Order: sequence, then structure tokens, then C-alpha cells
Amino acid sequence: MKISEVRAMSTSELKEKLYSLKEQLFELRRKKAVGTLERGEDVITVRRDIARVNMVLRERELSEAK
Repeated sequence: MKISEVRAMSTSELKEKLYSLKEQLFELRRKKAVGTLERGEDVITVRRDIARVNMVLRERELSEAK
């Protein structure tokens, strides 16, 4: 997911996306613990997507405060 795609989403869409990404990260971590995770880089990708969403949410929160 690119940052331009994240910035194009509304705040409610971002919150829903954040929730689904956290669920996805939980599942990936569970698979990693069990040993059935095929691609380890998926965990890194999801974590970066979560960081992007959090960053845009924080930017919007700060811009509203001004």
C-alpha cells in the first residue's frame, strides 16, 4: 500500500483499515509461532502499512487541532 493510497482514504476508512491490518498482523504472528508462515516478509509489510495509516491519522489529528 502506497502512502498516496492511504492519504486518499477518509478517516473512517483509515480506522477500519487499521483494525483489519492489526487482525492480519495477529494472524501472521500466530502462523509464525506455529511454523506455518510461508513468507516472513509479510509481517514486515503489514507493520509498515500500519505505520503509514497511523502516520496519516496523526497528521489529520494535528491539522484539526490548529
